[in-house]
Amino acid sequence: MALYKWLFEYIKPYWARLSLAVFFMLGVAGLDSAVIFMVRPVLDEIFLKKDADRLMLLPFAVAIIFILKGLFDFMQAYQMKYVGNSIIRDLRERLYRHIQTLSLRYFDNNPTGYIMSRITDDVNQISTSVTTSVTGVLKDSFHIIGLLCVALYQDWQLSLIAILSLPVTGTLIVRFGRKVRKFSKRTQHTKGILSALLQETIFGNKIVKAFGMEEYENRRFGKENNRIFRLAIRTARINAISSPVMETLGGLAAAVIIGFGGYKVITTESYTAGQFMSFIAALFAMYKPIKGMSKINNALQQGMASVERIRDVMDTEPEITDRPGAVDLPVIRDRIEFRDLSFRYGDEWVLKGVDLHVRVGEVVAFAGMSGGGKTTLVHLLPRFYEVNRGGVSIDGTDIRDVTIQSLRRQIAMVTQQTILFNDTVRNNIAYGDVAKSEEQIIEAARMANAHEFIESFTEGYDTMIGDQGVRLSGGQRQRLSIARALLKDAPILILDEATSSLDTESEVLVQEALERLMKNRTTLVIAHRLSTIRNADRIVVIVDGGIVEEGTHDELLAREGEYAKLHRMQFLHEGEGNGAARPVEG
Repeated sequence: MALYKWLFEYIKPYWARLSLAVFFMLGVAGLDSAVIFMVRPVLDEIFLKKDADRLMLLPFAVAIIFILKGLFDFMQAYQMKYVGNSIIRDLRERLYRHIQTLSLRYFDNNPTGYIMSRITDDVNQISTSVTTSVTGVLKDSFHIIGLLCVALYQDWQLSLIAILSLPVTGTLIVRFGRKVRKFSKRTQHTKGILSALLQETIFGNKIVKAFGMEEYENRRFGKENNRIFRLAIRTARINAISSPVMETLGGLAAAVIIGFGGYKVITTESYTAGQFMSFIAALFAMYKPIKGMSKINNALQQGMASVERIRDVMDTEPEITDRPGAVDLPVIRDRIEFRDLSFRYGDEWVLKGVDLHVRVGEVVAFAGMSGGGKTTLVHLLPRFYEVNRGGVSIDGTDIRDVTIQSLRRQIAMVTQQTILFNDTVRNNIAYGDVAKSEEQIIEAARMANAHEFIESFTEGYDTMIGDQGVRLSGGQRQRLSIARALLKDAPILILDEATSSLDTESEVLVQEALERLMKNRTTLVIAHRLSTIRNADRIVVIVDGGIVEEGTHDELLAREGEYAKLHRMQFLHEGEGNGAARPVEG
């Protein structure tokens, strides 16, 4: 009931249209019942008495009834489809908006394909099951009630015999529905796994081919696909058996009723054939909606399994939100401060008691072995994750006391894994602010050394770059990313080894663009290649979640500590001694 109540919250905004649909459904059920009710007077008063005058009116009455029924049926179907599709639209949009509020930790713990399946498979399942089922339940319920009233009016004793079979029928419907819901929930879960597998193998298709793993991936896909098949067959088996069982029960009840009713017609003068035929017509007309209720309930339970999965996501509280009374963060003027900062993933502490000050305009690079906590530390600044102990402040204001939007408005990022969208070059550059003018976009592209190659495209800035910028080279993608950061014009810049995967020519162009980007900005550089941070104002060495050294490149080499060891590991075999000078990354 909690799930139905939760779903009802999405129905409430459309109560007026739903009420209109219910009105027309009642009209359809009433007209169908009227046709059945007419059987008794037609047989007893017209045909048995051979009343030609009344017979002349009968075709007109039947025609009017069916014209009205057709009109009412159209109106209820249209209104229900409108309500149903509106609910699905709202549910899909709210689900997507909610997912956008969740922290990176949620995305770390849930595969992309698994999340996508909620918005696609689960919402589609609700669309095809719940909306159709709600319509069917209402229509069939009204038909059953209307026909039952006719049956009770014609013969209440025989009607009671028919009613006695309803508890058995209802129990079976519920039991079949529970099994369908259980298997449907498993099916949707497996579809999520399959979606994650698809997303991985399509995105990583080059690696699959490079390592000759096509057959391995085929087997993995086949295993999950076959699991969905087996669950679908089990669901189909329940759906298939429900109709014959309901039909058998209905037939047995009808046999008993026909026997009793026929005996009454023969032995009782006041009980007419028309009365009995009207009752039988109502009884058999009820058979279809009662049988349909079983199928509808099975379909409804499939949809409710998806509702349950979607609700699980919607009930996931965002880990990072604006505190009550949060204020906008003024533009940074003095410093960024990490105070006794500790952070963990699960039970593993990644950062332990970090204390660090970064002055405005300073270039601070973070070095250390992989897994030491460099990226995590920098990602705490825009509140991608929430600290467990300690805090981060800008100009003395804890970042948890300011709005997330105002905080992130002051931060631009250029990462090693360039994230671009399947859109035009123009829209990718202006992603942070779509209101930017054409001149501003072009100027940002020029400063990022991107304008020249963009102009070489046939469609220029209107060129579609494909999924993840697949139609561009690595250097071109990175320069678009820099142009995007330049256009945002944020005072704080985060660079995550933005040149590590580029060829020499592209690296030079990207480095020039990064130098322009870094000008007059407070810059945090995550360094994997130490040669790129030689000229940083300060290098912070992080090992096992803590700061072990700070200083300039030359100062740290002279100390013969952790940085010097890292430096030797990277450059000794290349014969670079103390390191050849390269442009600073950023």
